[in-house]
Amino acid sequence: MYLSFAVLSMDISSLILVGSAVYLIVQLLRFIFADADFTLLWAAKLGNKPEDKLRGQVVWITGASSGIGEELAYQLAALGARLILSARRQNELERVKRTCLEHSTLQEKDILVLPLDLLDRASHEAKTATALQHFGNGFFNSLRTELTDYPGITISTVCPGPVQSQIVHNAFTEELHKAVSNAGDQEHKMPTARCVRLILVGLANHVKEMWIAQQPFLLFYYLWQYMPTLAWYATNVLGRKRVQNFKAGLDADSAYFSKPKTKTS
Repeated sequence: MYLSFAVLSMDISSLILVGSAVYLIVQLLRFIFADADFTLLWAAKLGNKPEDKLRGQVVWITGASSGIGEELAYQLAALGARLILSARRQNELERVKRTCLEHSTLQEKDILVLPLDLLDRASHEAKTATALQHFGNGFFNSLRTELTDYPGITISTVCPGPVQSQIVHNAFTEELHKAVSNAGDQEHKMPTARCVRLILVGLANHVKEMWIAQQPFLLFYYLWQYMPTLAWYATNVLGRKRVQNFKAGLDADSAYFSKPKTKTS
């Protein structure tokens, strides 16, 4: 009886060890191939769908003329969300609006083009008043319902890593008004559509902070969270390379994936 109990205890211990090892291996593989933090990926798999939560909502997008903001407008329009599109270039905003209308069921009145320069702080109050005038009734009705018992306002902080966009063309070079001429190969970066889809999933599930990046960049988010001293060291090393790339007129992250080269005229 004693021998049988000892053997049974050993088998259970071995099973627990094997199970733990398998679990750790699975989690390691998930981390290696992840393109967002586990909370956000879990929400994408089992949480609320943006199609159910964002339809009919009013969303104000700043920086809507290109990059992540532009793609966000397209995907939100496809979901049926009403939009306020803001950026400095009105002609580009009108282009984005036309594309949204062509590929969604939204009507002209559902999309407001509101040119806005975030650096011109004096204009912010007037622009906000214009936005509320256009969508104010729906805004306050929705807000009143949400705040019936508690002020359930969720602030979602989106922390994207390198994403395919035109942001590098708007970066400052050694000449203030001269744009970057060579953005370099961006295939190593996350597709804009994938980044935006993850953002929408996070919004639909009230995720308060979203880490969105492919490896090895996702690793840095975890380093900053759990090993900040090491993260500072890595940032000091890689930060110098990023600055050098910008000064050379290259994409900031190009040297991580290709041999550094100087800008060609």
